[in-house]
Amino acid sequence: MLPSTPSQSSPDATPTALPRRLVVAGTDTGVGKTMISALLVRALAARYWKPIQAGLPPLSSEPSDSQQVQRLSGCPDSAIVPEAYGLQHPASPHWAAEQEGILLERQRLWPPEEEEYQALVVELAGGLLVPVTRHLLQIDVMGEWALPVVLVARAGLGTINHTLLSLEALRRRRIPVLGLVLNGDGFADNATVLPQLGRTRLLGHVPRLPCVEPVVLEQVWRSSGMASWWPATAPSSHG
Repeated sequence: MLPSTPSQSSPDATPTALPRRLVVAGTDTGVGKTMISALLVRALAARYWKPIQAGLPPLSSEPSDSQQVQRLSGCPDSAIVPEAYGLQHPASPHWAAEQEGILLERQRLWPPEEEEYQALVVELAGGLLVPVTRHLLQIDVMGEWALPVVLVARAGLGTINHTLLSLEALRRRRIPVLGLVLNGDGFADNATVLPQLGRTRLLGHVPRLPCVEPVVLEQVWRSSGMASWWPATAPSSHG
């Protein structure tokens, strides 16, 4: 007989206290992790850290994720924690590091201690199973941190499979999941079926934004529903 629920895992527990440190992870590359990170940095007056930043000059003319988060959130320079590794090749960390003769050491990928009364948002690279080295996956590093995860996923076609697989991978490693954020335009039912099948909470749905700047993020923080999960925050606390 088929099971009555699509997943055998337990639903994500509601946290008893708001976490001071959290990880923004994605179901894939390009799903909007950086924008959601900027949203959280702005709303929580948090610091930001990207452990491994690939795609830096001169091989890329695009601003780094740290630069984008600072611009989008309006946070001060002091809120951006320098990355552990900066790589030029816009590729998977393991390959980019190999091309540049850099050894990525596990012990350097430990989140910095939080400043007093200040939260920390950690943004990861690509999807969960991105290789850090040829013997170490990003999700295994996350398992050592044991920090709660905000999972960012596309709202449109194809997201169900990617999102459910990502949630399953996190739970198999006993990594706590705060919930799911859908990003962009898509099918309205995805906002219902993903929390149901994934046994998690929908923290919010951020629509496609034609313009992203600090004042817009403040509005999105409230309109997306995310503010209800962090009720004590002041959206303009970064300036």
